[in-house]
Parts: sequence; structure tokens; C-alpha cells
Amino acid sequence: MKILIIKHGALGDIILAAAAFGAIKAAHALDDITLMTTLPFAGFLSASPWFDHIITDTRPDFWNIPGIMKLRQQLRGFDMVYDLQTSSRSSRYFELAGKPRWSGVVAGCALPHADPQRDFIHTRERLAGQLAAAGIDQLPPPDFSWAKADISRFMLPARFALLVPGAAPHRPEKRWPEAKFAALAAQLPMPVVVVGSKFETPLAATIRSFAPLAIDLTGQTNLSELLSVISRASLAVGNDTGPMHMAAALGVTSLVMFSAASDPKLTAPRYPDGGWPIILQAPHLAGLSVAQIVAALP
Repeated sequence: MKILIIKHGALGDIILAAAAFGAIKAAHALDDITLMTTLPFAGFLSASPWFDHIITDTRPDFWNIPGIMKLRQQLRGFDMVYDLQTSSRSSRYFELAGKPRWSGVVAGCALPHADPQRDFIHTRERLAGQLAAAGIDQLPPPDFSWAKADISRFMLPARFALLVPGAAPHRPEKRWPEAKFAALAAQLPMPVVVVGSKFETPLAATIRSFAPLAIDLTGQTNLSELLSVISRASLAVGNDTGPMHMAAALGVTSLVMFSAASDPKLTAPRYPDGGWPIILQAPHLAGLSVAQIVAALP
């Protein structure tokens, strides 16, 4: 059988879907599985054991006829589709795909996830419910052992705290002030490693102004290297953003800060066994003090 899984990003969404990817692979061990995702995650996920093929979705506008025809061609020929995105866009793919056997929320699909509470529960439980409706009863702990990378060039200390001061560039309201990260770095009883994209390099510079021995890896890692760095951490503290999802999924003790811009009950990082990290929330993250963070740490 030919199986298609649809799952786009952001990074946190991909990490939260890892258990579902593993469950689908276990249920279709002898089948041919294709993932449709977006370009930033195609290379990273191509190394995983979950998929036989990766295709990228350019998400063409629906007035882009050549783009839609290419998308239609990509979607055709599958016996079963797991739409883990369940967005209005991906639901439109049902017809483009020729209405195959489909797990999702689109009207008329064979395996609908009809839970009226699905929009009010965490992503992990929502995916578990969707797969249960499709006959896959258990989600295994996510396994990222395949994503190991050589990070020896970073010369990491044996024990360190990971700081994640960034968030999506268009979501500044999800960022705890970098000056407070800097003050926290100076108080932690172990060396600090700062990770993030190149856009977070100025934040790392502020942290290093208070903690000059902090290691700045912002903009220096691909996703596999980032995951490998995070796996070595003794503690992770950061905003509601992708690397914190990695930290929790790897079982690293994690403290995640949420503003009113997002709801941890729906989107928080989760530990491999489904447990919850330490979560601190304030209407505006500037209202969280360094003392509150230190007091909440184990």
C-alpha cells in the first residue's frame, strides 16, 4: 500500500508529531510511506526511519493553476492519507488527491476525527485521538536517536544549561527579555550554551555581556546538530519555540515561558512519556522575574 502523511511546520509542530509518525510507521511497517512537508524540514526528516520518501509542498495559491496542477500530481496515487495538518488548506487536498481513504477532518472522508473537543485539547492528545479513529491505538515515545550529528567542533562542557532566548521573528510577544536571560545566565550554577537561529545572535551577545563564558551557537547548527547539542544539556530554559520542544521531547529537564500569545494547554512541549515540563506563564513575559525562574528550577 502507498501511504501519504501530510505535516507542515513550524519546528515545534514537527516535534510534537514525531510520536504520530512513529505510530503510523509501526502500523504500516510493510507499506511505502511518503511524507509531504515544507522545505525547511525535508532534509532533517529524510534521515528518519519513518518515511520512504519526502516530498515538499510549496503551498501554491489556489489561483496558481500550474502550481495546483503540480500539487494535484503529487497527491495522486496514494491508497491512504493521514492528514496530520488538518488545516483548511490541507483539507482541500482531499479532492485534489482524488478522495482516497483519508484520516482527517474534511467532510466525507473515510476516517474522520469527529471529536468535538479536538480544538480544545493539546496537539499530542489530538493526534492520538485522530489516529485512534483510524485504528492506530497507541503512540510510542518519540525516538530521535537517528538524528545524531557530529558536534565535537563546539567543544561543549560536560554539563551545561541550554538557553533559548528567541522565538519566531514575527512573534516578539513570545520572548522573555534578553537582559533577563543574561541575568539568569549569571546566576546558573553551570556553564551556559545559547542556541537559536542567526536572528538570535544579538540576543546571545547580550547574554554573553553578563556571562562572558557562555557559548554562543546561534546560527551555527542545522536541525540535526541542534538536536544533538540539546540532547547533551542538563537543563533547558526558554521561550515557547521549537528548540524547547526538542529539549522536552529528548527528556531534558525543561522550563518553558508562555505569554498570553499562546496557550500551553494546547501547544506546550511534552516529555517523551507525555509528561509536562515546568511552565511559567504571564500575560506579558516581561512580567516574569529572574527570581521566579530561579525559584521554579529543580
